Amino acid sequence: MTSDTYLLLADAVLLLHVSVVLFIVGGQLFILLGALCGWQQARNFRFRALHLAAIVVVALQAWLGVLCPLTTLEMALRRTAGVAAYEESFIAHWLSRVLYYDLPGWVFVLAYTLFGFLVVVSWYWEPPRRNPR
Repeated sequence: MTSDTYLLLADAVLLLHVSVVLFIVGGQLFILLGALCGWQQARNFRFRALHLAAIVVVALQAWLGVLCPLTTLEMALRRTAGVAAYEESFIAHWLSRVLYYDLPGWVFVLAYTLFGFLVVVSWYWEPPRRNPR
C-alpha cells in the first residue's frame, strides 16, 4: 500500500474515534435532555447499555494506563505512512490542541471516571426500559 493509503486509513480511524467520543458525550446529553423532556427514546435499553459499556471501557483503559486501541492503530498507520504520530492519548492530544493546555494523565483519568459516574447515576435516575412507549 502507498503512504497515501495509510494516511487515508489513519484518517478513517480518527473519524471513527471522534464518532465514539461524540457518541459518549452526545449520548449523555441526549439522556439528560430526554429525562428532562420526557423523551422515551432516551430510555432505550440497547442504546443505554451500549453507552454505559463505552464509557466503562474508556474509564477502565484510563485507570489501567492503556492507550485506546483506536489511538494506537491511528498512530501506527501514520508512522507506517512516514508521518509523525503524537505521543499522548487521543483525548489528551486533541484537548490540548483545542484548549492550549498540557494536562497530566491523572486529569483525564479523573475526567473519565467522573463522566462514567454521571452515566451510572443517570442510569438509576432515569432507568432504561426494554420497550419504551
